[in-house]
Amino acid sequence: MRILQNLTFNNTTSLPHHHFPLSSTLFNSSSSSCTIIQTRWKKKPANTAQTRLHARTRDPKLDPLTAHFVRLTRILNLHRFVSARKRGPFVSLQLLSKWAPHVGLTTVPVGKFLRKYPHVFDVFTHPIRRNVCFKFTPNFVGLLKEENDVVCGLEFENMIRIKKILMMSVSGSIHLHALRLARKELGLPEDFRESIIKKYNYVFRLVDLEVVELVDKNSNNCGSDDDDENEGFSGVAEIEKWREREYREKWLSEFEVKYAFPMNFPTGFKKDPGFKEKLRNWQRLNYVKPYEKKEVVRVRTCGGVERYEKRAVAIIHELLCLTVEKMVEVQHLVHFRKDLGIEVNLRELVLKHPGIFYMSTKGYVQMVFLREAYSQGCLVEPNPIYDTRRKILDLILLGSRCTRRLRSEREVGNHEQDLTCTKSERGVSNEEQDVTCAGSQSEAKDGAFVIPILENFVDFSYEDETA
Repeated sequence: MRILQNLTFNNTTSLPHHHFPLSSTLFNSSSSSCTIIQTRWKKKPANTAQTRLHARTRDPKLDPLTAHFVRLTRILNLHRFVSARKRGPFVSLQLLSKWAPHVGLTTVPVGKFLRKYPHVFDVFTHPIRRNVCFKFTPNFVGLLKEENDVVCGLEFENMIRIKKILMMSVSGSIHLHALRLARKELGLPEDFRESIIKKYNYVFRLVDLEVVELVDKNSNNCGSDDDDENEGFSGVAEIEKWREREYREKWLSEFEVKYAFPMNFPTGFKKDPGFKEKLRNWQRLNYVKPYEKKEVVRVRTCGGVERYEKRAVAIIHELLCLTVEKMVEVQHLVHFRKDLGIEVNLRELVLKHPGIFYMSTKGYVQMVFLREAYSQGCLVEPNPIYDTRRKILDLILLGSRCTRRLRSEREVGNHEQDLTCTKSERGVSNEEQDVTCAGSQSEAKDGAFVIPILENFVDFSYEDETA
């Protein structure tokens, strides 16, 4: 060690002393000098789903939609709890505090959350118990009923939607648990198991309590002889319609369009050197399409890892096209992996194709959007369910604005509110109920005790005149 130090210090071309720990010494046989070559070992940067999630280009148009979706989900969960209660259409704040963890109000105070949306919640004082309660406004309840009516009216479209998902599956069957989790995104009614699957028994068959399959797995029609019912069904993916339009309208070659996907990169997206060439080769790569039948879909049957991933991209693309708002939660999408034959890391696959999908993490929820379906934060081709949900969302986003009309409506409805509260809390007759509610209103207003005296006085004077 001392010999090496002497050789290094005697050499005039030697490096400074602080470079020794990161260097390696090489001896030259012709001379007594030694050369110090500095070597640095750098760890290769990881390219995982987590790193891509943090390094992705944000979309300021789609991120707010996720935050609005979280608000809407909280309110709908709260309405589900309140509507399931049998004692009345109102709930006290003490009981709501116990429901807060189940609804998703762990970080927001209950009272602040209710007063933040006066167009949705009607906060009042109970006429008997004198505690603070709340109920949902008639406007909000009416919009929910309108959405339910629209969903029930699209029964045939929902049947087609479920049939397409079953046709994309590997074995022609799927678990009802996956459909139940994504029920709101797919626009299915709450009782779709009885109203759709059991009703269309010539299309679907329940293998188990939680597994549904197609009756005829090799047919593309609905299994009915009625041509009017089969007219709205086609076993062609939505991406094929886009490819046909590109081929006809833009006169692109079939080689460029046959297996291509629409690309819409966000503003500020950085393209590395060689990115366009890789994208062009990926667009031309053939793959097994979603509705093409394969007994076992694996990497070898699809022709390689890239073709297998492209098939998974096509299945996710088609599944998003079947949703109402062209978006779905990643947690709900994961439950389709095994049935649809896309056993890959879905989050990593979505982040790998930023021109087709976008993942938003606003509100601690990972939401996948279909880029081509949105323009300026709105759906390009809206549908009746989307329009109704947009009305509900607009009512929520009003916040504390335009509340003057609400005050007048609530003052008029105070009498009906007292009737509802007293009926749910007391098992009395209608006559006693009217007397109790009239007495509670007369005590609330100053000078109201004079009204029954004057009414009696008018009645006595009228009887004297007739006598």
